[in-house]
Amino acid sequence: MAAAPEVYAFDHPHEAPPRTLKDLLGGKGAGLAEMTSVLKMPVPPGFTIAVPVCRAYRAGGWPEGLSEAIAEHLAKLEATLGRRFGDPADPLLLAVRSGAAFSMPGMMDTVLNLGLNDETVAGLAAASGDEEFAFDSYRRFLMSYANTVLGAELKEPAEAHDAGTSAAAKLEAVKALLAGANVLVPSDPREQLRGAVEAVFKSWDSPRAKAYRARENIDENLGTGVNVQAMVFGNYGDTSGTGVVFTRNPNTGENKAYGDFLPRAQGEDVVAGIARTLDISELGTHLPGTDTVLAQHLAELEKHYRDMCDVEFTIERGNVWILQTRVAKRGAVAAVRAAVQMVDDPVIALTKAEAVARVTPEQREAARAEILAGVSTGGSGGPAIATGLGASPGRVHGKAIFNADDAADAADASDDPIILVREETSPEDVHGMGVSAGILTSHGGLVSHAAVVARGWGIPAVVGAGDLTVTDDAALGPDGTVLFRAGDVITIDGKTGEVWLGQNTDEASEGGGSDTAAAAGEAALAHELPELAILESWAAEL
Repeated sequence: MAAAPEVYAFDHPHEAPPRTLKDLLGGKGAGLAEMTSVLKMPVPPGFTIAVPVCRAYRAGGWPEGLSEAIAEHLAKLEATLGRRFGDPADPLLLAVRSGAAFSMPGMMDTVLNLGLNDETVAGLAAASGDEEFAFDSYRRFLMSYANTVLGAELKEPAEAHDAGTSAAAKLEAVKALLAGANVLVPSDPREQLRGAVEAVFKSWDSPRAKAYRARENIDENLGTGVNVQAMVFGNYGDTSGTGVVFTRNPNTGENKAYGDFLPRAQGEDVVAGIARTLDISELGTHLPGTDTVLAQHLAELEKHYRDMCDVEFTIERGNVWILQTRVAKRGAVAAVRAAVQMVDDPVIALTKAEAVARVTPEQREAARAEILAGVSTGGSGGPAIATGLGASPGRVHGKAIFNADDAADAADASDDPIILVREETSPEDVHGMGVSAGILTSHGGLVSHAAVVARGWGIPAVVGAGDLTVTDDAALGPDGTVLFRAGDVITIDGKTGEVWLGQNTDEASEGGGSDTAAAAGEAALAHELPELAILESWAAEL
């Protein structure tokens, strides 16, 4: 008899600390279990379909016993929350998210608001007393399921983004779109759930996931976990919202929260780069008191993990929920600064050996190069044609390319540097992002897809350059004039967020320059990143 598929509630009593079980639970599942069972943090309850189950699915299809295991855990979740999945009066809704052992931001699939249909949406509206919220959630679900699970590749109608259109009208416009495309989203919640789980399994083998793994040297055969979790709603009225925040600045290492949030929204709105997000420093202004609660959770996570953390959160009617945490990806300067600061921090108290082990010699050299590059190019370049958010530091130039496929082709044909220019990037752009010297987007914030992937790969990036209108082959200024076209050389500065026409980088500095320039560089290093010398002295001692 085959062993039962491995499915674990977030509060399952594992023999080892959950945070160490990424190979079993995946990174997201391990974080959810750690926060639930060890830290007792406000995490919406749920369960994880373990990584080996994905491997079994890839080898032979839907594993025997998996449907029964999911049903058993779903029944326990219903009993815990006092609501039933598919109940037309007061439905329990679910989120289904991926979670591999190694972070693969945006590369695999997520489906939110599972369990909605024409009956349950009426129950949600009645139970919440907010019809706009219920219809908004249903519209989001239909589009997500159609594209993510059914592969429809549809774009929401313009009405769905019109602030003056009611949620009911937006929902009807989406239903009409699906009917016109002959796309049928199942109404049975349990059929929806199975479809979403399978979609996550299948997304491990998507072209974008394969391209990301090739860049990161991640084993193709590992597979992903699937996390099934009770929904909490950031789009539930004016006292709700969602965001992503780092416990420290992942570009500079500054000991200050860094990230974005968006009132009355769901998580995909923040990372997709479509909406204009707000800096996390504004959270308390929009949702008073929640900033204090979130700050307490961030401090607790950093203390527990003894490292910089990347945290996804949702606020539902003033209540803060933590949806995910992981040790944060960071730039070279941030890696150096944070490691040294955490030795001096009495709460974290890294040893010198731990600090040195966290920052490779290659990262130390990259941090040095980043500071020296800022010295050599500082003040040059003339007036910028646009300014956005510096999402990943470094100043680079290259030919503007407006399509990920074209970027990949251009990289194959020539060694000339490329700047990928997009309205916003999506996971489907990852093959073009990986061959680019820099990334520029007109939309998106500090935790958008473009920002997160570029930062993780050390690619300079400017996001949210709102003065630019990006078309298929050109970037336009506010008055509609063409600023540059495909093939034109531009320069971006991922620290300041500035964009220039032409090449505004100092290549001479790469060869070391004069003794005066070298002295200026060393002085800048001592002033801007004294932690580098400290870390290097510790490395020499060890």
